[in-house]
Amino acid sequence: MPKYGQARVPTPAEKRHLFDVIKQHRHPEKNTAIMQISFKLGLRAQEIALLQIKEVCRLSKASKSTPRTFELHQIMALPAAYTKGADALGRSAKKYERKSVSFSVDEFNRVVEQIKALAVAGAKIDPESFYPPVKKHKGKSRDLPLVDLELRNSLTEYLALRLERDPNVKPGDPLFISQKGGSYSPNTLQEHMALMLRDWAKIEKSSSHSGRRALITDVIHKQKKSVKVAQKIAGHVSPSTTIIYEEPPEEELAESLKDLG
Repeated sequence: MPKYGQARVPTPAEKRHLFDVIKQHRHPEKNTAIMQISFKLGLRAQEIALLQIKEVCRLSKASKSTPRTFELHQIMALPAAYTKGADALGRSAKKYERKSVSFSVDEFNRVVEQIKALAVAGAKIDPESFYPPVKKHKGKSRDLPLVDLELRNSLTEYLALRLERDPNVKPGDPLFISQKGGSYSPNTLQEHMALMLRDWAKIEKSSSHSGRRALITDVIHKQKKSVKVAQKIAGHVSPSTTIIYEEPPEEELAESLKDLG
C-alpha cells in the first residue's frame, strides 16, 4: 500500500480498465494521450499541462494545396522550466514567505557574533538581514524516448484529430487544450486526471501522480533497473527522492498475504 499521502499505484487490471472507460467518455483521443504520457513517460501533471506540440512532433508547413501532416519525434526533450519547482508560467500568484530558516553550527555562531557586535554598537537589528539566501528550484531537464507503441498510437490519433479540427496550429501551441479552447493550468489538469482515475475508473486513493508512481515502481521492481535509471526517467535531482518509490507493488503484497494456511 502507498505511504500516507502518496498516490496509489493502480494494478495492471485497473490500468486496463482506466483506458477502457476513457473510451466511453467525451474526448477519448485527448484523454487517452494524457494518461498514456502519465503512465508511459512518468510526467507530472504540471509537465503535461505545459507541453507544446513541438515537444512531441514536427509539423509540416501550412499549405492550401496539401493537408497538414506531422511526424512524431523519437525523443521528447522536456525543458527544465516545465519541471517541479520551476515557475514555468512566470506568473506565480503568491509572494514567497519564509516559515523557517536553517543554519549550520558555524553559520549560526557567526550570525550570533554579528548580532552581538551590532547590539554593542547600538545599531538597529533587522532579523531578515541574517537570513540565508533562498534556494530557488530551477527544475531538471530530461530526454525521454518515445518508444512505447501504445503511447505513439495515442499521440498519433490525437494529433491527427487536432490537425483536422485546426489545420493552422503552431509548433508552440499547447499540446492539450481544455474544453474552453485554452491551455490547461497545472491545477486544472491535475483535477481532470484525478477525475478519470477516481470517478471514471473507480481506482481508490489514486491521483494525477498515480501514473508516474506506477512507471517508476515498474522500472525498479519489475524491470529490475537501477535507481539511477529510474531517477533519470523521473527527473529527480536526488536519488533519495527516487528511493521513496522503491516499495513492493500492491499486487505483490496481496499475493504474499493470500492462502497463508
